[in-house]
Amino acid sequence: MERPKLTKAGVLSEVRDYLVIAIGMLSYCIGWGIFLLPNSITTGGVAGVSSILYWATGIPVQLSYFVINGVLLLIALRILGFRFCVKTIYAVSILTMSVAFVTENYDGHLLNDQPFMAAIIGAVFCGCGVGLGLSSNGSTGGTDIIAAIINKYRDISLGRVIMLCDVVIITSSYLVLKDWEKVIYGYVVLYVTAFCIDQVVNSQRSSVQFFIISDKYQEIGARINREPHRGCTVIDAQGFYSGKGVKMLFVLANRRQSDLIFRIINDIDPHAFVSQSAVIGVYGEGFDQFKVKRSKAAKS
Repeated sequence: MERPKLTKAGVLSEVRDYLVIAIGMLSYCIGWGIFLLPNSITTGGVAGVSSILYWATGIPVQLSYFVINGVLLLIALRILGFRFCVKTIYAVSILTMSVAFVTENYDGHLLNDQPFMAAIIGAVFCGCGVGLGLSSNGSTGGTDIIAAIINKYRDISLGRVIMLCDVVIITSSYLVLKDWEKVIYGYVVLYVTAFCIDQVVNSQRSSVQFFIISDKYQEIGARINREPHRGCTVIDAQGFYSGKGVKMLFVLANRRQSDLIFRIINDIDPHAFVSQSAVIGVYGEGFDQFKVKRSKAAKS
């Protein structure tokens, strides 16, 4: 079996993924270690379990967080694949080291008298961090791994899955904190985190479609194939008023590639007629994979 060839674009993409994951974990560390943990506000997932253990027994959060995630990663290795787990191990390691640094060197209590604002700000940092990790095929571990497994087979919102998994963890914090107000703040963190995850992940995966009418459709199509590496479909069309036959290009691309496509069109034919619109989902080669479970009859 031939090993896949390394390309410059592939290497840059991998480097970008690891850089984005590192930024995401630092964001999560700020939210958890600076805003939530010092103010005794629970978050979800393994971070929430680690927080509860810390408040109850004094076990350092970074220690319990790393051990629990190690067990979950062994389970996930078979289902999600080696590549996902490598990036998740990387993410968990970055977060463990950064949280250890923050808890050992930061003694302040930001927004100590405003726990609601601490919950909101901490949740935004945590949610954006998890979203950046998931969009780069990594995660912070814990319920993110569970959510990624479910999302692999079902087209269900990642944030919603994490929310459902984490309700029990946040509710159980009452056994340690003995304060329902803190539990309610935990629910606020859960909701805001899930919202931010969905916003970040969806913004990374959003797609657009183009309809391009131009006499120079061949040149435009060739450039789009070559530079953003997107396929084009040529459609035979006819102007209703003029009755003239025209060629129309149909293109699907990631939203971040829109500016490049517009520059290509403007360079070749500034007078081209172009329609751009957002699409809810694109599935197939180069985009997302189908998440529909096949029936037993179809498998047989």
